Amino acid sequence: MTKADLVIGIDCSTTASKAVVWDKNGRAVAIGRQGYGLNHVRSGWVEQHAPDWWTATAAAITDAVKAVGASRIAGMAITHQRETFVCLNSDGEPIRPAITWMDVRATAEVEQFGTAEVHRVTGKPPNPTPAWYKLLWLGRHEPETIASTAHAVDVAGYLVRRLTGEWATSWSCADPLGLVDLQRFDYDDALLKQAGLSRDTVSRLLPPGAIAGGLLPDVASSLGLPAGLPVVVGAGDGQSAGLGCNVTRPGRAYLNLGTGAVSGVYADVYSHDTAYRTMGGPLPGTYILETFIGGGTQNVVWFIENFAGLEKQNARGKSPEQIMELAAAEIPPGAGGLLCLPYWTGAMTPYWDGHARGAFVGLSGLHGKAHMYRAILEGIALEQRLLTSGVEKATGGTIDEILMLGGGSRSPLWCQIIADALGRSVKLVREQESTALGAGIHAAAALGFYADLRSAADAMTGVERTFEPDVAAHERYAQIFEAYLDIYPNLRTTFALIAENVR
Repeated sequence: MTKADLVIGIDCSTTASKAVVWDKNGRAVAIGRQGYGLNHVRSGWVEQHAPDWWTATAAAITDAVKAVGASRIAGMAITHQRETFVCLNSDGEPIRPAITWMDVRATAEVEQFGTAEVHRVTGKPPNPTPAWYKLLWLGRHEPETIASTAHAVDVAGYLVRRLTGEWATSWSCADPLGLVDLQRFDYDDALLKQAGLSRDTVSRLLPPGAIAGGLLPDVASSLGLPAGLPVVVGAGDGQSAGLGCNVTRPGRAYLNLGTGAVSGVYADVYSHDTAYRTMGGPLPGTYILETFIGGGTQNVVWFIENFAGLEKQNARGKSPEQIMELAAAEIPPGAGGLLCLPYWTGAMTPYWDGHARGAFVGLSGLHGKAHMYRAILEGIALEQRLLTSGVEKATGGTIDEILMLGGGSRSPLWCQIIADALGRSVKLVREQESTALGAGIHAAAALGFYADLRSAADAMTGVERTFEPDVAAHERYAQIFEAYLDIYPNLRTTFALIAENVR
C-alpha cells in the first residue's frame, strides 16, 4: 500500500481557488486551479457568489488528486482571501452575495464606529476593509439580512463546513473580519452584538494549524479521496504567505509584491499602532504586523497599458515590462529628479487616507517614459522604506532581511532598487506559491510530518537569490527619501479638496 506522504494546500483567493500538492521538502508536485468572478455592483461595491468558492475548490482538489493518486494524500489545509464574508441561512445557503475585502461601501460606518477602542481590541486601524464595518452597514441598510443570518462566516469557515460538516475556522482566518480580540484570540462579545451577531452565528475558533474535522463521505467520494481525511484550518492568505516564506522569527519580514504591496513582520507580543495593522500569526499565539501599499504591480500595469506604447511582445519576444526595465536600468537612482507617490488607490499604512492619490513630482522636459517607469518602481520602494522603518520605530525591533515573493519579485531591477532603498538584504523565495505553501506547512505539521510549525517551515522553504544593497545607491536613496517624506504631508489638503470638489 502506498504511504501517504503528500499534503494539499488550498488557496481560495479573490479570483480563483488553487489546490497545490506539496511533498515534505516543500516542492509542488501537482496543482489544480479553477477561477471565478467578481461582481462590481457599483463604484466601491464588490461582491461574489459564495458557492463559487466551493465549486472551484472542489474542481481544483479533484484535478490535483488525479495527478498524484489519492493514496498519497495525508490531508489538506486551507488559506483564503481575508475579510471576505458571507451571511448564510439555517440551511447554510447564502442570504445575499458575499461582500469581499475589496468592498469599501462602509465608509460612513468607519467614521461613526471606528474608535481607538476598536483599534485596541482588534489591532485594525479604522478603515473599510474589515468585515465588521460592512456588517454594520448591512444592519443599517439591509436589516432583514442580519435578522435572517444563522451563520456569518469567512471563506475558510464556509469551505470547512462544506468539507467536514463543522462550523469551524481558525482565529487567524477569522481575525481579519474585525470581530476577534487579538489579546485573547477569541471573539469580542461587544463587537458581535453591535453587528447583530452572537457566538451561535459565527464559526468555532481553533488555533491555526488545528484539525477541524474529516472529509464527509459523500464529499470525499466526489473528490476522489478517502472519507475522514483530515482538514486543517490555516490562516488568512497574508499570514499564510508569511509562513510560506518562513517568517517565523524576529527580524524577518516578507514583502508580497503583487497587485498591492503587502509586507508582514513576525511578532510574539501583541501591539497596535497606526503604522501597521495587527493580524493573528500563522503560529498559534503569535502576530503578523502588516503594512500595505494599494499600488504595486497594479501601478506598473497601469503605466504599461496607458503610456508605454508597446506591443504585448516585440519581435525579439520581450514583453513591454522587460523593454521598459532595460531602459529604466540605464537611468541612475533618482530617475533624473523625478519622484512618484504610489497612492493610486489611496493610502493605508501609515496615513489611512482614502482620499490620497498618486502623483509625479519634479517632471520636466528632460523626462521620458523610462524615467517615469523607474520613478514608479522607486516610489514603491521608498514607500516601503517608510513603512518598514515605521514598524521598527513603533515596536523598537529591527528588520534585518526582506523575503520577496509575488509578480513584482520577478523583476531583478525592482528587487535591487528595494534592497538599495531599504539598505537591507532582499531574498527572493524559492516558491512563488508561498501562500499555498503556508497552508501545506500547516497541514504537514498538523499531520505529524514535523514536530512543530517552525520545523516544518525550516524544512519546506528556501531562497533562490539574494540582492544585497549597493552602498553608493543606498546613500543616494537616503537623500531622495528625505524629499519623498515631504510629498504626502504637503498634498494631503489638496487630495481632500479634489475628493470634495472634483468629480
